Amino acid sequence: MKDLIEALQILAKYTTVDQPTRREHETLQVFVNPAIVSFKDIIRLAQLGFYAGTAEAQADSNQGTFYSLHYGMGQRDSE
Repeated sequence: MKDLIEALQILAKYTTVDQPTRREHETLQVFVNPAIVSFKDIIRLAQLGFYAGTAEAQADSNQGTFYSLHYGMGQRDSE
């Protein structure tokens, strides 16, 4: 749970959207453009299980995305 909260706090610095998340199947997406996220934060997000989305996902959201397979439906945090 702590990792999820830390990741969302990092991503919150880069968006003002009211509902920047979507959970679908095993994926949690956060609609933040990776191009505006600092390298340091991208590295930390990867350590927390969030990765910059594919070009396909970026085109779908019009602004880019980060995703995690750890917090999708049916997944539980072990902490």
